[in-house]
Amino acid sequence: MHRNSSTALPQSSKSKAKEILKQVQDDTEYFLYAQEISMEKTYYVYIITNKLNSVLYIGITSNLVKRIWEHKNKVVDGFSNKYNLNKLVYYEICNDIEQAIKREKQLKNWHRAWKDNLIKEKNPEFLDLFSSII
Repeated sequence: MHRNSSTALPQSSKSKAKEILKQVQDDTEYFLYAQEISMEKTYYVYIITNKLNSVLYIGITSNLVKRIWEHKNKVVDGFSNKYNLNKLVYYEICNDIEQAIKREKQLKNWHRAWKDNLIKEKNPEFLDLFSSII
């Protein structure tokens, strides 16, 4: 569609339109930035054990309360259910999933004594920490 000179915007209207467009672009950039920040997650590497502290399980999750509740209530079949692992004795906070996966793999490769020492540094009595995170 061609515009004729009688329908063209006056110069002041063009300036105002550019100003509005710039504000919309700035607002959009801010919105996208805020959305990106809100989508960042916290991840947890955690260790659970049984009543006698004889078996350890190391896992990662983005929702520690939910995941430990699932272990305690035997919602998911698997290793933790088979060995009655429902006591949270240790956890770490990670800023991204790659960091959490790397740390989980590192801890899984540690000797049992090293894992016990790590737990004892923050939780010498091997107490259930679940009540402290809810």
